[in-house]
Amino acid sequence: MTASEHVLGLGWDDVSAVEERDGMPTLQVAPQRLRELLEILKRDLGFEIAILVTAVDHSPKAPRFELVQQFLSIQNNERLRLRCPLEGDNPSASSCIDLWPGAAYMERECWDMFGIQFDGHKNLRRLLMPEAYGHHPLRKEFPHQGIEPDRLYREWERSRIERAAEREGQEGVNS
Repeated sequence: MTASEHVLGLGWDDVSAVEERDGMPTLQVAPQRLRELLEILKRDLGFEIAILVTAVDHSPKAPRFELVQQFLSIQNNERLRLRCPLEGDNPSASSCIDLWPGAAYMERECWDMFGIQFDGHKNLRRLLMPEAYGHHPLRKEFPHQGIEPDRLYREWERSRIERAAEREGQEGVNS
């Protein structure tokens, strides 16, 4: 029995099979059931690796966001994709890093680019964008030309030059 057959056999109303063009077994799971399903994948079905955590912004459709996660079981030679619809402009989902620590950076990237909050992630902070950046660039409302790109880049460059000058001054004093 495959993992998706096992999960569907549990009889949960809020988990269903999804046909994907690439043929990967895929389940759609409601956010309130996600954590329980993740634990079953790890504990009972032998999925050792989280290979993908990302999102899709379907704006203006509702639900706006969809969390997409893929897992691999080497021992069972099986892959499984989960799709979890998330409502609202400040979406959140259960973190999986206590089960798959390697997913920490993928969750951080998903937060950084889409603004999806991962409940239970103890170090959820920017990964690609500067900490003070107030936007999530992969959201549909983010302008293609960026947000005040010239001003931001000039500030970052000025800060970089100031730090380099401080380091040079410290090296001269220590000589």
